[in-house]
Amino acid sequence: MKSKFLRYLIVPGLLALAFATATVSAQESDMKKPKGPSKADLKKYDANGDGVLDEAETAKMKADDKAKRDAQRAEDLAKYDTDKDGKLSKEETAAMKAAKAAAKEEAKEAKKAAKDDEKK
Repeated sequence: MKSKFLRYLIVPGLLALAFATATVSAQESDMKKPKGPSKADLKKYDANGDGVLDEAETAKMKADDKAKRDAQRAEDLAKYDTDKDGKLSKEETAAMKAAKAAAKEEAKEAKKAAKDDEKK
């Protein structure tokens, strides 16, 4: 009788411990590491070659990213702003998204076709 009592006490305790351990390790794996610059960005912007972007290098990277985004926005506005009011309406935005999705699909199909040609 004592062994049954111990079995009913120990088994659930071990299961609870296993569950708690699994939960903690799952939470730890879900925690994201601080995201740093990509290898390409590091190669491009790490002027002093120390393997870390300092404030000036980070500022240069962010400024270049902003300039690229601004240029893309200006290009999109020039291309899709049909009423030339300086902003994209819902319809113009929908047209832009549809065109970009179609272009992405075409590029995907072209890549697939090129890959199929290589296999032949």
